[in-house]
Amino acid sequence: MRRFHIFLTMTTMSLLAGCAGPDRRPEPARIAAVVPAAPSPHAMTIDPRPRELSELLVLAPDADPGVLALALEARSCAVRNGDADADARLAVIDYSRPSSEQRLWIFDLVEGRLLHREYVAHGSGSGENFAKHFSNNEGSYQTSLGLYRTAETYIGKNGYSLRMDGLDPGFNDNARPRAIVMHGAWYANPDLIRTQGRLGRSQGCPALREQVAKVVIDELKQRNLVFAYADDAAWLRDGRSFACDGRSAAQILAMGRAPRSDGHRVASLGASS
Repeated sequence: MRRFHIFLTMTTMSLLAGCAGPDRRPEPARIAAVVPAAPSPHAMTIDPRPRELSELLVLAPDADPGVLALALEARSCAVRNGDADADARLAVIDYSRPSSEQRLWIFDLVEGRLLHREYVAHGSGSGENFAKHFSNNEGSYQTSLGLYRTAETYIGKNGYSLRMDGLDPGFNDNARPRAIVMHGAWYANPDLIRTQGRLGRSQGCPALREQVAKVVIDELKQRNLVFAYADDAAWLRDGRSFACDGRSAAQILAMGRAPRSDGHRVASLGASS
């Protein structure tokens, strides 16, 4: 009995000592390091436009991205075919816009600069403020569409002028015999817009205001490129200057006009020159 009492007393004291001692600090919970998961290629936001087009849109944010995409593709084809040099400057004329707007952009793609944005006249046979009719024929006084390679300068009846050779068979390859050249003209002065609602018109030439003509011509002469665009069904269907990789004009325009996805990881698809 005595032994049982001693055992009970010692057991009770050990239990009381355990309860009365300091609380054991709980071990801190082990938190697994959170490593951000790599984005799934399928979840990645895709910008289908080539890098070069995105860069031009920074320089000319109000230009039609589809038109710029088509112009870049035409330039790429010309370089690939040996019709232009890799450092060729690119002038883009968007004749789907009225003559009362600045619809000519000139880019230096090597240096990533917009050199000029200007007014440009269209042919008297093509329409009033909007150019609606286009021709490759002598005597039509209509503007021709497609890609041109610039050539030599000369002094003619319109002063300092720039000859151009059309690279779009059936649409502008009569440019030289038709004397379709870039030149300055009094009727390309935007002051006329206030009095008659449009620029004056040429006989088919892309005429510039006289104040800038010489500078622009000197920057474009000798194997640079001029791309003339309009919403013309026949040219968009059958034009060859932009059709060297199998895509149609409609596909290139749609790619250029695809919505951007700023703020997300962007992957570039499509051809670049």
